[in-house]
Amino acid sequence: MNRLAIVEHIESLGIVPIIRAPTVELAARAARAVHAGGIDVLEITMTVPNALSLMRLLSSELGEDVLLGAGTVLDAETARACIDAGAHFIVSPGLDIETIQAAHSLDKAVMPGVLTPTEVITAFKAGADMAKVFPCSALGGPSYLRALRAPLPQVKLFPTGGVDLNTAPEFIAAGATALGVGAALIDLKLMEQQGAGAITERAIKLVEIVRKARAALSK
Repeated sequence: MNRLAIVEHIESLGIVPIIRAPTVELAARAARAVHAGGIDVLEITMTVPNALSLMRLLSSELGEDVLLGAGTVLDAETARACIDAGAHFIVSPGLDIETIQAAHSLDKAVMPGVLTPTEVITAFKAGADMAKVFPCSALGGPSYLRALRAPLPQVKLFPTGGVDLNTAPEFIAAGATALGVGAALIDLKLMEQQGAGAITERAIKLVEIVRKARAALSK
């Protein structure tokens, strides 16, 4: 899948689950649970031990049924290794121009982390496909996103931090192109206590919440 198609797919779904776990086994279980809930985009963070092996496993297991991404990517070398392991998009906690260039050289999408207006503009000028506003909750969540979007409507904003099933509609209304959702969706303790089905149920709810929030905007 080329870069344009990747961005369109992520934007269409509007959700990027962020999978962090202490083991490959737990991360794989969480990924499968989210996928079973109708979310076919998965971001595997490089903080997962043996994250590249996990990407290869999921890429082999789920194939074209899922769009894999790599998160917490800090440099161009890691970005290339993730893409080689099956990642279609690269997400970073901060802004690194060489990482953007590396992903684009392989026709993959990239979402660098930004927070200030200057960083958003710098990422946009560097060709970032979306600007990951992180940690968005630290500066007001939806209200901060709305303030950023007002002078920068041409930038696709991807808030992460503070996004959950309750705040998702507010972020959509504030202009989010897609939502980065971590522990609020993938609660490992909940999965341990109630099974993977509990995560699947949350995923189903989140997909519906985003759908309804977008529909409300079009009225």
